[in-house]
Amino acid sequence: MEEGNKTCREERTPGEVVEVYRQPDPREVVETYIRPLPKTAAAEAAEKVSAKPKKHRRLGLWIFIACIAAGVVLAVGARVLDSLYSQEQHDPFEWYYDEYEPSNVSTEITIPTAPTGQGVELAVTREQGEALTAQEVYRQVNPAVVTVLVQLDPEKDVASVGTGVIFTEDGYVVTNYHVMEGGSDCRIILDSGRSYTARYVAGDAENDLAVLKMDAEGLPAAVFGDSDLLTVGDKVYAIGNPLGVELRGTLTDGIVSAINRDVWVDGRTMTLIQTNAALNSGNSGGPLINEYGQVVGINVIKMSSAYSSVEGLGFAIPSAYMGRMVNDLLAYGEVQPEVVLGVSVAQIGEQLEEDLWGLEVVEVTAGSPAEKAGIQVGDYVTAANGEALYGSRDLLRIRRQYHVGDEMPLTLWRDGEILEVVLKLDMTSGQSE
Repeated sequence: MEEGNKTCREERTPGEVVEVYRQPDPREVVETYIRPLPKTAAAEAAEKVSAKPKKHRRLGLWIFIACIAAGVVLAVGARVLDSLYSQEQHDPFEWYYDEYEPSNVSTEITIPTAPTGQGVELAVTREQGEALTAQEVYRQVNPAVVTVLVQLDPEKDVASVGTGVIFTEDGYVVTNYHVMEGGSDCRIILDSGRSYTARYVAGDAENDLAVLKMDAEGLPAAVFGDSDLLTVGDKVYAIGNPLGVELRGTLTDGIVSAINRDVWVDGRTMTLIQTNAALNSGNSGGPLINEYGQVVGINVIKMSSAYSSVEGLGFAIPSAYMGRMVNDLLAYGEVQPEVVLGVSVAQIGEQLEEDLWGLEVVEVTAGSPAEKAGIQVGDYVTAANGEALYGSRDLLRIRRQYHVGDEMPLTLWRDGEILEVVLKLDMTSGQSE
């Protein structure tokens, strides 16, 4: 194993590979399990022979035959075992789950592409409706959950298996980028069993998101809800294909364990939803669903520890962040730079007057859009783009709707006076707001 944030491969038994992504202790470990390869015809035949009932004959005769055969077994045993091992290693089709990184396979995605800029969007709604039972959630969402099969090595016929979510009736699918990485061809299997060839629209490795397109109409599409409405303890569900196509459509449940959790993954920090809903290899790219049957996240990793036994640590990309990035991929083929306001505000709003709430400004970055607009420490931001603000998450949500070069109107409360300012947004480094 290499030191630092590296991926290593440990050979366990013939045909079984376990890939483990390790971070330096005491950080977490991202672990990906790759199941044993399918049994060969030779192995299955051997099992059938050994499973046949044996007839009881005279013990002496069997001992005599066994003694004669012993020499033959010793002479050819090694050759037979080597032959069986070789067959296992060169099985005509090998399934890998989530990640496959042999040194001779490129990570470049060469799947035939679909055009961007078609006016398609992933819609995220803040309306929730009534809470559903687990059975109702499954019936509502599972038809929009698909199995993503990506061919990685055409010469060896190696494919990876992941999960995806249909978000338009004409066949647009969102999944994880790492499911697609290194792919040369892609097929998507619906819950009904029908399959389609998928084209690659665009993806972003940094945020681990990718968009695919099937040429189809009238498909079941999932409803995406706003992850900003989640609180710790909310009930959530996950649907995916743990360990492969045989287990596709598996439903697990749990709660939201934490929100806005910063997780160090492969040299970068991702802000994710933490859940104890069971996630396994093959779940990558599948939906995390709230109790209203809305997709509020895309499952991305399961964590374990290098120094202790850990269970129930799954993470998903929040829909509130993902929506903007997916729409950038659809429109531009890449995620656009995120704008910076240059102002830090209190996390929880204060009531300033009757029916008036505001977020106190605690810091203004020099040279930022906020400073240029005249915002001062001690001001209260009461609205952004005309929407009232009750917490810092409201301001973050509205900010995600803007791009570099846009103008963002803010309403301020300063010593009892209401002020209107406009921020000309850029990428000036500063605070997170």
